[in-house]
Amino acid sequence: MPTPFEKPITKEDPFNLCFVCLGNICRSPTAEGVFQHLVKERGLDPYFYVDSAGTGAYHVGEAANSKSQEMANKHGIELDSRARKFEPDDLKEFDLILAMDHENFDNLQKLDLKNEYSGKLFLMREFDPKPGTKAVPDPYFGGMDGFKDVYDIVYRSCEALLNKLEKQIEED
Repeated sequence: MPTPFEKPITKEDPFNLCFVCLGNICRSPTAEGVFQHLVKERGLDPYFYVDSAGTGAYHVGEAANSKSQEMANKHGIELDSRARKFEPDDLKEFDLILAMDHENFDNLQKLDLKNEYSGKLFLMREFDPKPGTKAVPDPYFGGMDGFKDVYDIVYRSCEALLNKLEKQIEED
């Protein structure tokens, strides 16, 4: 099975990626919104399908956290997704699955019962030029500074990831 970074990306076979955190209301919807925004800015919409999910089902159906929305809106980005739980079938459906921290990464690995999809699972900050602990901190119980920090981390990581994936696009 080719790695996500060997797959040709075409309009007929777009690249599917999913950002994953715990509840799918702060970090992962921010990443989804930022990545979609960057894709749209570059005119690459037909080449990507972007989603987000949570390893927990705590907030299924809810919109992104109001502080996450506020921070994204300050940068001209809308967070339109609704929280959903990451399902085992998602392992097959997505080309790349990005966990926000080590705990969520471990939870995703546990869903991969036959270890078939490990080549698709990465930590978000593996693409961050300033990776720190490689974990995107959960801002849920913090103030706006935490949400700003998450936005900055996610933006840097998404931009670097898109730069990498853009090289795989095969124009018609």
